[in-house]
Amino acid sequence: MPPSFTVDLEAGFRGLIEAAGLSPAASRLIWLPLPMLLVLVAAVVGVLVTVWLERKISAAAQQRIGPEYAGALGILQPMADGLKLLVKEDVIPARADGLLFTLGPVLVVVPVILSWLIVPFGQHLLISNVGIGIFLWIALSSVQPIGLLMSGYASNNKYSLLGGLRAAAQSISYEIPLALAVLAVVMMSNSLSTVDIVDQQSGAGILSWNIWRQPVGFLVFWICALAECERLPFDLPEAEEELVAGYQTEYAGMKFALFYLGSYINLVLSALLVTVLYLGGWGFPLPVEWLASLLGQNIDAPLVQVVSATLGIVMTVLKAYLLVFTAILLRWTVPRVRIDQLLDFGWKFLLPIALVNLLATAALKLAFPAVFGG
Repeated sequence: MPPSFTVDLEAGFRGLIEAAGLSPAASRLIWLPLPMLLVLVAAVVGVLVTVWLERKISAAAQQRIGPEYAGALGILQPMADGLKLLVKEDVIPARADGLLFTLGPVLVVVPVILSWLIVPFGQHLLISNVGIGIFLWIALSSVQPIGLLMSGYASNNKYSLLGGLRAAAQSISYEIPLALAVLAVVMMSNSLSTVDIVDQQSGAGILSWNIWRQPVGFLVFWICALAECERLPFDLPEAEEELVAGYQTEYAGMKFALFYLGSYINLVLSALLVTVLYLGGWGFPLPVEWLASLLGQNIDAPLVQVVSATLGIVMTVLKAYLLVFTAILLRWTVPRVRIDQLLDFGWKFLLPIALVNLLATAALKLAFPAVFGG
């Protein structure tokens, strides 16, 4: 198995560049930014689709029409909003710390984009199949609260500072049960690689998905992911009714757009990771071998491989956007909790449950290695 999708693609691309007369070092230098550019494009497209879905679904929930004039069904409205923020004046408050004020949004959005490197859309369709992919994602996700706290502090605004402090407290409270829920899956899969975790769920279609062996872990992970994304009912760091807009209060233009972009990129990333960890990733509800035999096709045929890879991407995106749809519905149906309820729920409820789930997984793995991984 190739370590990543880019192995063969890189060799082919660099071969073409070198055939044009450039040196191997130059071909490598040209290749290096392309995978990250691909990740950035995929993340931004995912955000545009999610923003449009959120507006249309929220409009339907409130019996409105939603955006409809900017393109067919308002599909160009997110692009119009992005263009507006791009050309809007960038204002820095007179008494703000200019360096930290500018650096904060960058620290928020860059780790989220880097986390997309480990997300597999298919068997070989990921940028970097590092052996410690899950650990890398957890490490990167812990950087984001630093940017939020930095932004709130640098704004020299009491509402911004409170929002930044809330963001840091909320992230610390929910990262620990989230990591414990992930460790239970890692323990069953015997690997920190996202590809290995998906492969371990490919034996019997939907029946082999981790959601059946880790229902508690699935719920804990999804709740913690919503809290990490600051989605309702966990949007306490922004809380417009209390804190104006929290750490975003003094931001405008492209810096505000980075917060907006980071929030939605994180939501789509969380949905993709739930898909990878608990819903079989690119796997079909029925095993591909069964489908190929029913259609009388050879599973190793090139055409079948191409169709299978394409449908695998479709399955990954479909599962992820079903979760995004759930998150959007929760935003418009669940009231916001208080800050003390938020912290109590993380420390006194989710953390013990996640810890017990991890210990139970270890015990079940020892007792039933065939079912819970050996």
